[in-house]
Amino acid sequence: MPLYRDEAIVLRTHKLGEADRIVTLLTRRLGKVRAVGKGVRRTRSRFGSRLEPAMHVDIQCYEGRNLDTVTQVETLDPWGDAISRNYPSYTTATAVLETCDRLTEEGEPALQQYLLLAGALRSLAGQEHDPNLVLDAYLLRALAVAGWAPSFHDCAKCGAPGPHRGFHVVAGGAVCPACRPPGSAAPAPDTLVLLSALLAGNWAVADASELQHRREGSGLTAAFLQWHLERGIRSLRMVER
Repeated sequence: MPLYRDEAIVLRTHKLGEADRIVTLLTRRLGKVRAVGKGVRRTRSRFGSRLEPAMHVDIQCYEGRNLDTVTQVETLDPWGDAISRNYPSYTTATAVLETCDRLTEEGEPALQQYLLLAGALRSLAGQEHDPNLVLDAYLLRALAVAGWAPSFHDCAKCGAPGPHRGFHVVAGGAVCPACRPPGSAAPAPDTLVLLSALLAGNWAVADASELQHRREGSGLTAAFLQWHLERGIRSLRMVER
């Protein structure tokens, strides 16, 4: 397959030489791909502006030994342009893209991650919900797709029906009194209701939540993410919580 075409979302870019750029893309069919955009940093480039983070594009590439080469790009949705005009949305999108980059591997199809990323960026571009809620919903659902779904109701260790007040990141979420390890957090019940709603995509409940529960939920989500990725997401430091 020397020449291929696919829908893609730009995850990140970095400079190569004087005028080129290496672009990391999450494609719909092929998963994560790294390709060289030749001359895209020149002002006269035909598609340089289309290869910016968070842009949704139809891309054609020529398959190479180590890096593919971009030969054609058409914009499908200019999410990156809309997101960059709103600082909270921009910082949130940066964290979303970095997380997606960490959760996907080159050469492995990742359709669910692709659709989840597209939904998050579409929501941020359209300012449909609070950016912090979109971020936490994306992080929880992306982790679930990767096989690390947290529990916010039943006990994550023994399965005892909830709700339970204890929450332990290492144990996998909510824990009953019998399974509760020392040092477990005790979030407010409404915080766990909010997190459960974000994981399930129940935006009516999420949008009606209070600020204090959103902040507490964001802390639990970040801790859960850091534990499973074994290091933090640098872009999260820039997000206003």
